[in-house]
Amino acid sequence: MSEESKQAETQVEAQETQGVATTEKATKKESPKDFLKNFDWHKYEEGIEAVDESKLKEFEKALEGTVGFVKERDVIEGTVIRVTERDAIIDINSKSEGVISLNEFRYNPNLAVGDKVEVLVDKREDSTGQLVLSHKKARVIKAWERVNNAHETGEVVNGFVKCRTRGGMIVDVFGIEAFLPGSQIDVKPIRDYDQYVEKTMEFKVVKINHEFKNVVVSHKALIEADIELQKKEIIGQLEKGQVLEGVVKNITSYGVFVDLGGVDGLVHITDLSWSRINHPNEVLELDQKLNVVILDFDDDKSRIQLGLKQLSAHPWEALDKDLKVGDKVTGEVVVLADYGAFIEIADGVEGLIHVSEMSWSTHLRSAQDFVQVGDKVEAQILTLDREERKMSLGMKQLHPDPWTDITSKYPVGSTHKGTVRNYTNFGVFVELEEGIDGLVYISDLSWTKKIKHPSEFVSIGDTLEVQVLELDVEGRKLNLGHKQTQKNPWDAHEETYTIDSVHEGTVKEKNDKGAVVVFEDGVEAFAPGRHIEKEDGSKIEKGDKDQFKVIEFSKEYRRIVVSHTAIFKEQETKNVKAANKKAAEVEKTTLGDIEGLADLKKKMEEDKKKK
Repeated sequence: MSEESKQAETQVEAQETQGVATTEKATKKESPKDFLKNFDWHKYEEGIEAVDESKLKEFEKALEGTVGFVKERDVIEGTVIRVTERDAIIDINSKSEGVISLNEFRYNPNLAVGDKVEVLVDKREDSTGQLVLSHKKARVIKAWERVNNAHETGEVVNGFVKCRTRGGMIVDVFGIEAFLPGSQIDVKPIRDYDQYVEKTMEFKVVKINHEFKNVVVSHKALIEADIELQKKEIIGQLEKGQVLEGVVKNITSYGVFVDLGGVDGLVHITDLSWSRINHPNEVLELDQKLNVVILDFDDDKSRIQLGLKQLSAHPWEALDKDLKVGDKVTGEVVVLADYGAFIEIADGVEGLIHVSEMSWSTHLRSAQDFVQVGDKVEAQILTLDREERKMSLGMKQLHPDPWTDITSKYPVGSTHKGTVRNYTNFGVFVELEEGIDGLVYISDLSWTKKIKHPSEFVSIGDTLEVQVLELDVEGRKLNLGHKQTQKNPWDAHEETYTIDSVHEGTVKEKNDKGAVVVFEDGVEAFAPGRHIEKEDGSKIEKGDKDQFKVIEFSKEYRRIVVSHTAIFKEQETKNVKAANKKAAEVEKTTLGDIEGLADLKKKMEEDKKKK
């Protein structure tokens, strides 16, 4: 018997002497090996009877190193000695073998006798005296050790992507389910998560929550590390004019971001094609490989400007060498603005038709009135600068200039009908035909009406009869009149509204200066403020209908001034004159009577003296 066995047997006897409970099989005659085999460890650990802690430690120490001794919660290596339909029998060189359900080896369907596996000593003995082992728990413990170690050291680990979940993927790492966020799968946006399911990939452990047993892994971190190395190498070699291969990483409305192998550059929409495009997706698509040229970059090369169209010849270089000013061309409207339209006459070659070159008309209009995007138009080349790559075109030049025979078509004094196209504060623009516009001043719209704005008299689109008053061929100007097409009513008004004549009218408007009075035939007159006072002292108000006396008439200025006050003031004057005349007659009669009485009295006195 070895020295350790003797010491163990001595310790057991000492424990029995002190009353420590043992199994029935544990007697003084048992050898240490038999004792270890038959000892009830659970009762021992539960402390059915109190044992001195220091002596217990001594006993454990004495058992260490003896054949078949294992500690609970230890993870040790065992050997598969037999495999049944349901279980695997594992030998850990202890007093008995352990039995583990094959469910714990589902990940290893090829488990065979002789394989080495890690197991956890769950219990040295259960109620039946059986050694309880767990391979699953051993894997979990070892897995967490490996995960923690990978997190601390930055070790790259392999993981199996099990399935998709909300916001990312579930990855099996050493038997632990870890979370792979969608943003940590790749450096570029992922459009199809399913392509990663059931694939084994490399990951980096980026976060561990020990409280909730959560593990977060990242595949993007590995890519970024590789990209950073590539990025430094690429940036160090960047030069303007250099052509590189890249992959379309992102498409926006203003351009395309291209991955140059770890470094991103922007191809602005204007540098994608020599022809105009509305959106970059018209010429490129995501993940497309292409060659680009470096146009520019900032000092630290963090913002790189790329070009695609610069890799092909400029369309102006392929433009027909015989094309010259005055030639007629055909093209498509590609851009439309108020000031004009851009016409593409060849791929990447455009010319501008200014709105003033679209029609011989001179009144204000926009390009949308003549053409729309996509229209096919014919035009004449007005200017051509091959060095500056600029061209101006004209549409109206393909039609005769209507001002060529203007004097024969629209002589002064002739009357015509036109369309009201626009008006301003001072008059109305009337179109006699396409390209021939004339102005009717506000004073030439009506003989009688006081017009403050042309919109009171006509509307845009109305047909208006006009007479040509003046014609300026060089200045391409026509002065028209509408009232001249009608008889001047002031010739008749001169006879009707004579000075001192009285007419009935209605007050149309009233202000501080006076009132506007309208008579039955539509003629308007003005009554100054001092001439609208009534006989009772009040003043005429808007809407009142009363008698008015003409006190001023001007055919030249088409002006009539009337007065209501003058009517009763004149009557008052007449009444005063009549009263004064009567008073004079009465006075004359009275004086005559006095003189007659005096004569009669004198005669009577003389007769009395005679008697």
